[in-house]
Amino acid sequence: MRDFTFQNATKVIFGRGAEEKVGVETAALARKALLHFGGGSVRKSGLYDRIVASLAEAGVDVVALGGVKPNPRLSLVKEGIALCRREKVDAVIAVGGGSVIDSAKAIALGAPADVPLWDFFEGKARPDRALPIGVVLTLPAAGSETSPVSVITNERGLYKKGFRNGLLRPRFALLNPELTFTLPPEQTGAGAVDMLAHVMERYFTNERDVELTDRLCEATMRTIIANLPRALADPRDYAARAELMWASTIAHNDLLDTGREGDWASHKIEHELSALYDVAHGIGLAVVFPAWMSHVVDHDRSRFAQFAHRVWDVEPDFFDPGRTAREGIARFVAFLRSCGLPTTLRELAIGDDRFGEMARKAVEAGPIGTFVPLGEDDVRTILEGCR
Repeated sequence: MRDFTFQNATKVIFGRGAEEKVGVETAALARKALLHFGGGSVRKSGLYDRIVASLAEAGVDVVALGGVKPNPRLSLVKEGIALCRREKVDAVIAVGGGSVIDSAKAIALGAPADVPLWDFFEGKARPDRALPIGVVLTLPAAGSETSPVSVITNERGLYKKGFRNGLLRPRFALLNPELTFTLPPEQTGAGAVDMLAHVMERYFTNERDVELTDRLCEATMRTIIANLPRALADPRDYAARAELMWASTIAHNDLLDTGREGDWASHKIEHELSALYDVAHGIGLAVVFPAWMSHVVDHDRSRFAQFAHRVWDVEPDFFDPGRTAREGIARFVAFLRSCGLPTTLRELAIGDDRFGEMARKAVEAGPIGTFVPLGEDDVRTILEGCR
C-alpha cells in the first residue's frame, strides 16, 4: 500500500428536501451567486424556482446562466467567466449532473484568473484561487459533486481535457434522490456506467496489499450492479435511487484511491470519442472499457479473476485463472446489454475513419494508463476492439 493523504472538505447533505438548504449553505459563502444549469428540465420541474426562492430568502442575489450540454463546452464557460466578472459574482452554484458541475468548476476557476482558462487544462499554469462552488445534484454519474476535477471540451481542435486541483472541490453538495425520479432510462444507465468506470479505473492497479480498498471498490460496484436494474424497472424506487446516488459520490470522492494508483486510460480514450462524436460519457465508457479489459487482461490475470469472482460471482477455475478473468469480462458486457446499453461503436453508428486521429490525440502528452501504459498503437487496437 502506498503512503497517502486523504482530505475531502465537501459538505454533503443527503436526503429528501436536501435542495431546500441551498440558500442557507450559499449565504455562508457569498452574497451574489451564478446559478448554472443545463436545459429546460430544471425550469419545467419547478426546481429552478425553488432554488431561486431559497437563495432569495437567504439574501443571496442570483445571476443565471443555462445551456450546458453533455461534454461541456469551453465557449459557454468563457461566457460564464465574463458574466461573473461583470456582475461581481462571488460563488457558483451548479444545478445538474457532471457536465453542469464541471462547467461550473471551470467558470469558478477562470473568473478570478489572470491567465486564459485553457492554460490550466494544458498544464501551462496553476491557479491560486477560485470562486467557491456549491452543487444541487440531479444526475448521479460523474461524482463531480465532491471531486476536485473538471473536464471541458475545447471546440477549437475538439480537445476534451481534465484539470485536477483542490480549489475545484465543491464546498457543499445537496443530494436528494427524489430529483432523479424523472431521469430517462438511458441517462440512468449511462450514469451507472460512469460510476462503475470510476471504480474500475481505481480497482485495476499494480499496487499490492490494498485489500481494504479492494473490498470497498467491490462493494461499491456490487451496489451499483444490484440497484441499476431496480431503478430502471421502477424509476420512483427511492431506495434504489438513493443507493445509486451515494455510490456515485463514493466512487469519485478519492476514498477509493487511498493507498493505490489508478489507471484512467479508458477515460482518456473515451474523451477522444466524445470530443469528436459528442457521445455521452457513460455510453462511451460502456463501449471502451470492455475493449480495454480484453487488451490488458493478460497483464494480471489474478486481479481480473478476483474481479470476476468477487464482483460477478464467477466460480474460480484454479487451473486457468485466465478463463475466470475472461468470464468476468463477458458477464460485465452481458450486464451492460441487459440494461439496454450499447457495447460497440457499430451501435453508435461510428466507423473507424478517425481511429488514427483519436489514438494520436490520446497519447499526445505521452503514454496513458499505469496498470498497462498504452502507446498510440495500443489505443488504436483498443478502438478496433470496440467495433
